[in-house]
Amino acid sequence: MGTAERRVAHENGVATREAVLRGAQAPDRGLAASGGEAGSGRRSSGDSGGRERAHYRPLWIEEPARKRRLPDPVRTSAVRAVLIIAVTLIQAMVAFLSTLAGSWLAFPMVLSTVASTVMSTWGVLDVWVTRQMWNQRNGVVSAPSSTARTLRRERRRARREARAAERAQERIRRRGGAGQLSHP
Repeated sequence: MGTAERRVAHENGVATREAVLRGAQAPDRGLAASGGEAGSGRRSSGDSGGRERAHYRPLWIEEPARKRRLPDPVRTSAVRAVLIIAVTLIQAMVAFLSTLAGSWLAFPMVLSTVASTVMSTWGVLDVWVTRQMWNQRNGVVSAPSSTARTLRRERRRARREARAAERAQERIRRRGGAGQLSHP
């Protein structure tokens, strides 16, 4: 039974036990549980006390992220490493099971598992090296005394000054190089 049906049943004075129970268990969405007026926020006059409804509850509460998102190159290499490791684990399991079964596939699978183990070690090292490189190039943002941050600030300031000087030169060129008097 929906909200509109409960309202109609309430207006007729007839409500089934299930509808009343469902209405009592329904989450508060700003409507009265008994099916009273939709936007009023008050209980109908027949209810006890005519008190105000409790405050509005949001559907979810946003929480700040605990960790910063990984930079794109680091995240890419991490995904690659996880995929290589997953394939290696599957190969190792197939090699083990085919060894137990005495299959001819056991020896080739063991060889490919050894090769994949080397590849997965490379993948993990790739994540580590990529992260170190990114930190060297862009600076560790979380450290307040990061030298990279002051270098970026100085580069930005120099670029701004260069653009301002370029705009001033362009204005002088457009005027023909001659200064104009301010009075007519």
